[in-house]
Amino acid sequence: MKTLFIGGIKSGKSRLAEAYILEQEYPDKPYYLATTEFFDDEIQARVTIHQLRRKDFFITREEPVKLFDALEKCRRPVLIECVSMWLNNLLYYQISEADILQELEAVLQLPCPMVLVHNEVGLGVIADNLLARQFVDLSGKAAQLMAQYCDEVFFCSAGLKLRMK
Repeated sequence: MKTLFIGGIKSGKSRLAEAYILEQEYPDKPYYLATTEFFDDEIQARVTIHQLRRKDFFITREEPVKLFDALEKCRRPVLIECVSMWLNNLLYYQISEADILQELEAVLQLPCPMVLVHNEVGLGVIADNLLARQFVDLSGKAAQLMAQYCDEVFFCSAGLKLRMK
């Protein structure tokens, strides 16, 4: 079973995804695959909030770049938080869009139960710089790919979730 939680920043998607995976009756404690790299104090503060909220409900693994390698042998449920930061990291390291989407598709084909968290960034205006436009385009393609593979898709806003699929 694969499930996608997608929504804007501070929409509640992470909290909703965490609650969702913990509500499932899995025999094993789920993994929490954290993808964020710490570039500044503000990002560290955001990550700390997530760490405090998840307490010991998850087994935390951190991997900012090699998602497939981190999950290839995983057989327990996993929450990926978040795909958007992973995309950001790969663009930073100048990985090609084709390679990024290929790795994401390989991850989506893994047999473990998976809950993915992703920012919806395509509802705003067209960005004024090339890198931002590349990120938005890649993010949209990644969202479509994830939705294709996922059994359930929830759109999140104002701390609520709306089932889309």
